[in-house]
Amino acid sequence: MMAPKYAPSLRGYLPPMTLLLETTFISLFAFFVEYEDPAVIRTVPLTDVYAAFQDVNAMVLLGFGFLASFLVRYSFSGSAFTLLVTSLAVQWAVLVDGFLFAFRQGKIHIGMNSLATANLCAASALISMGAVLGKTNPAHLMIMALLEVTGFMVNRWILQTFLRVQPVDAIMLLHVFGACFGLMVSWVLYRSGLGPRHEKETTDRRTGLFAALGALFLWMFWPSFNSVLISQAHPESKLQAISSTYLSLATSTVAAFLVSVVTHPRGKINMIHIQNASLAGGVAVGVAVSAVDVPWVAMAIGLSAGVVSTLGFRYLKPHLQLVFKFHDTCGVLSVHGMPGILGWAAYFLIQMVRLSDITEILEFTVFHLCTLLLTLSLSLGLGALTGFLIKWNLWRPPQDRKCFDDQAYWEFPHLAERK
Repeated sequence: MMAPKYAPSLRGYLPPMTLLLETTFISLFAFFVEYEDPAVIRTVPLTDVYAAFQDVNAMVLLGFGFLASFLVRYSFSGSAFTLLVTSLAVQWAVLVDGFLFAFRQGKIHIGMNSLATANLCAASALISMGAVLGKTNPAHLMIMALLEVTGFMVNRWILQTFLRVQPVDAIMLLHVFGACFGLMVSWVLYRSGLGPRHEKETTDRRTGLFAALGALFLWMFWPSFNSVLISQAHPESKLQAISSTYLSLATSTVAAFLVSVVTHPRGKINMIHIQNASLAGGVAVGVAVSAVDVPWVAMAIGLSAGVVSTLGFRYLKPHLQLVFKFHDTCGVLSVHGMPGILGWAAYFLIQMVRLSDITEILEFTVFHLCTLLLTLSLSLGLGALTGFLIKWNLWRPPQDRKCFDDQAYWEFPHLAERK
């Protein structure tokens, strides 16, 4: 279906939608949410958790924000809509997480871990956003964030309740869930007018530099991202998570440079590969973080993730669009989806080596396979449903010629002429 031919003014839907959502959130917080009991807060020094929380906060806002600004004519929207989605997602994530995991005596009790968890859920929503960046309006992104956070939290609850998955392992599947959810939304929203490559879907040195800055922020703070939910009562596990993430990022970065040069016809380095595939090690080792306890395993996972991610950008992303109609703007499948599944496989192999009893091996295999299959099924199914929901003309989808263009939403009358 062709998009309606009107200027995509935000006035008709964004103010009432945001007012309704914020009124609902404030009402729910007023009736159900209170801060954690002081006695519980004193058991863990606030500064310990807050430092890691701020690292994750910087990673989500600065890292993802700058990384989403790589498109020449969509850099304002990429960075600002990251802030919008994050602000909405963290509020909803605190509520959903509270109702599912911290609801006691009719109240949700929130603390620093609640805010850290909400930030991780916001990161999952931003991953999904990357698959449809430039082809959606703010209303689409807000609906996606609400449904994606809800689905991801439900997935966590099922994994922890019925499949005995540890909380950290369940939440680190955010990469797989977010990537698959976003890809299915992108597939449902696919329009022939956007392919094989939209004329405005371009980058230049300035926006590429901002995107590289975002990748550096993500690289720097990823150890905190993978370790923030590990309790201070287990310092050895926290150290292993931090060190493993750092080493895995280092090896995936080297692999990104190597594969980028080898696969280029003239032996050149592709900056998009470096910005994205260098982060694949953090994704992969994060999914396997509770099982990795020796440095060389973390390095091997990072090296494999860097290779897989770079090859995905070079060969898989263009074929996905041409053959399967997956228009993945930011390449989230190569950055988060495939490295996330690689991390799941690494976790499986590490745990299998440690088990000796055949009954335990069979039981673990079944449970671990169900973990991935459930995550894939729920993310793909909910992503498809969300795509059909936001495809309605009620949400005023942008015209093909207005995609990947800040002029559709921002006060820049001279933007087209200047660029």
